[in-house]
Amino acid sequence: MRNIKLTIEYDGKDFNGWQKQKDKLNIQGEIESAINRITGETVELNASGRTDAGVHALRASC
Repeated sequence: MRNIKLTIEYDGKDFNGWQKQKDKLNIQGEIESAINRITGETVELNASGRTDAGVHALRASC
């Protein structure tokens, strides 16, 4: 296993916050899904901070 630091920004207006929630659009799930589509690997992100529903992030680290 290796660790990779990501620094991301997002407009959270259409999302239900950072953390994965079943049947709700969320940032963590979308990023994990994108990484899986690109690499074929299943990953789980650990964030240094989270946002609530509708909140944006500028240079969030995960």
